[in-house]
Amino acid sequence: MAIKIEMPKLSDTMEEGVIAKWNISEGDKVESGDVIAEVETDKATMEVEAFDPGTVLKILVDEGDAVPLGGIMAIVGEEGEDISDLLKEAESANGSGSASDDKEDDKSEKKEKKSSDKKEFDPILEDVDSKEDKKEKSGQADDDGRIKASPLARKMAEEKGIKLSDVDGSGPDGRIIKRDIESYEPSAAKEESVVQAPDFASEEDEEIKISQMRKAIARRLSESKFNNPHFYETIDIDMEKAIEARSALNEISDVKISFNDIVVKASAMALRKHPEINSSWLGDTIRKHGDVNVAVAVAIDEGLMTPVLNHTDKKTLQQISSETRELAGLARDRKLQPEQMEGSTFTISNLGMFGIEEFTAIINPPNACILAVGAIRDVPVVKDGQVVPGKRMKVTLSSDHRIVDGAKAAQFLNTLRTMMENPLAMML
Repeated sequence: MAIKIEMPKLSDTMEEGVIAKWNISEGDKVESGDVIAEVETDKATMEVEAFDPGTVLKILVDEGDAVPLGGIMAIVGEEGEDISDLLKEAESANGSGSASDDKEDDKSEKKEKKSSDKKEFDPILEDVDSKEDKKEKSGQADDDGRIKASPLARKMAEEKGIKLSDVDGSGPDGRIIKRDIESYEPSAAKEESVVQAPDFASEEDEEIKISQMRKAIARRLSESKFNNPHFYETIDIDMEKAIEARSALNEISDVKISFNDIVVKASAMALRKHPEINSSWLGDTIRKHGDVNVAVAVAIDEGLMTPVLNHTDKKTLQQISSETRELAGLARDRKLQPEQMEGSTFTISNLGMFGIEEFTAIINPPNACILAVGAIRDVPVVKDGQVVPGKRMKVTLSSDHRIVDGAKAAQFLNTLRTMMENPLAMML
């Protein structure tokens, strides 16, 4: 009996999956447990296994196609088996492919409209141009007719081909007289400067298919920005001692410590002191999380992923560094598993490595806050009454005002600054 292979639910927020790669072809034999496809979800690329043995009778979707949950991807059964009923069911469940046809129609309609628009406007432009040309030819007489000039001066100008509009009159009320025409120098003419715009060829627009990850990012962050009342507080941190501490640690540590690792550790310890920041809005209740699990934003080609460091406040800088590097590598290879991106209580987004000095970030739900970290800047600072070179870094906390008030956010930032400006405080 033929069996349908349907799109499984591979993550808690998944609504559809995109076939990234088929590992089978029609006519292949498969066994239970064989990995038949790789499916891109809103969080990661996951493997899909066959549950029943048989022959691949039909593959119903191509690589790159999106399939809704429960949609039929392929049919497996005995060789030569009649699957016409299942094909009709699959066509009904997945759609007949009219969506892609519609897209092509839309594109052709746009091109036709663009072409017709040009045709509609060209005659108008030609008409305007022809009028302008006529005006140029006959315009001298019209324009000159409105200029005050003596009959003799007008006749002399016509004979010499001089536009009266180019001549400064010295007679009463600026009237042009004989001597003005006689003394007129062509080099002194008031030539109008006309810059002819080059004729640029139109370039075609490019439409990029939206990935499952980008769809999820758009949906989640739109919900966060418009449903969660954001407010922002920025603080400037003296980084001199943190720079010294990092240099000293890297001389003795087997694992290289980054400034971001120090920010993660300091934030985790500050969260332990300020549990209101380490919270989530649940509608009827606010949950103050017992664990401190910091998510670190990692930029990849398709968007942004947020792997989570569990029990961050209890880990050493070396452990934080090693785990962050490992998770970031998995994120860039799209190998992160859903459980490695779940359970965060706070998020850090660092754009300092790109030279961004200050920015605001959108809260990663269900977190109450997200910390935006800028670049370390060389700035003049006043110490002991003297202006000296300094190293400063701005961080901005985005907070959900339903959970966190301004004073609580400020207290957290001040604790974070104390940790960063006195790295030994993180050892206590």
